[in-house]
Amino acid sequence: MVTFEQFAQSRQRSLLRFGFALTASRPDAEDLVQSALAKAYPRWHRIDDPDAYVKRSMVNANINRARWGRRERLVPTPQRTDVGPNPDEGVVARDQMWTLLGELTARQRAVLVLRYMDDLSEAEAARVLGCSIGTVKSQTNKAITKLRRAYDAAEHDVQRLGGRHA
Repeated sequence: MVTFEQFAQSRQRSLLRFGFALTASRPDAEDLVQSALAKAYPRWHRIDDPDAYVKRSMVNANINRARWGRRERLVPTPQRTDVGPNPDEGVVARDQMWTLLGELTARQRAVLVLRYMDDLSEAEAARVLGCSIGTVKSQTNKAITKLRRAYDAAEHDVQRLGGRHA
């Protein structure tokens, strides 16, 4: 069995990416990783699936933050402050997606991150989240429906205003 130290070192970058996808904030992602690892450490010898345990802990902590009023709007972090906006369409599309993801609940965002960023099956995502496969399916459906509606509304607004959309 892998030691706690080996796990923490080998999975740190991956867990930070996961946390960032949940929060869109590096400091908040670091806080989620640190608190999840701190929670796992005293229970390490009893944890069967460390990756699932730590990710579930991160998701639950993020949901609790949102539940208790720490709901922050996801906005893109500028890459460089010494230049103006980047006209690259890929950057615009990425920024728009972060904005749209910010409209989702913490659980919906977690399901999408697990399913599409971590490429987990519905069963694996359910195991990580500690819920049923049906919950994963319904939350995925709700999240994608909400994203489509928001994206379509943004497209409609751009067309109505006669602007160009990236």
